[in-house]
Amino acid sequence: MRAALKLAYQAGQKGEIPVGAVVVVEDTIIARACNEKELRQDATAHAELLALQQAAEYIGGWRLSHATLYTTLEPCPMCAGAMVNARLGSLVYAVRDLKAGAAGTLLDIVRTPGLNHQVQVKEGVLQEEASQLLKEFFDNLRRDGRAGRRRSTRNRVGG
Repeated sequence: MRAALKLAYQAGQKGEIPVGAVVVVEDTIIARACNEKELRQDATAHAELLALQQAAEYIGGWRLSHATLYTTLEPCPMCAGAMVNARLGSLVYAVRDLKAGAAGTLLDIVRTPGLNHQVQVKEGVLQEEASQLLKEFFDNLRRDGRAGRRRSTRNRVGG
């Protein structure tokens, strides 16, 4: 989780929501990522999805049943669904997401009995550190607005 926190800090320094994720197999980090939504201008560029993609590339297959994903924030429905589809073995996260959490807070996609796979979940690891990082980021964002966050310079459809 400390590696994920370091990535989250780096994301926050770049104007991204400070979320970091690492995938571990047999005590070895095989993938690491942080949020890159603003950088890529891609709503799917969440740390967890990017880490799952890297892990699949590393092992040469999409089934991650022997892997553990550590993330600083409870996954959203999109990321939780990807974890189920990747057959992720276990998920460890630091902070509950009261607005979009899909690993037990608002939804529990990763442990839905009707799905073809359930992910083991542990929450609250290094919760205080991750929570403080998120709090500081959003306090600064409210104070400074979107200053420092990347804005798209691409033409927008329809205006």
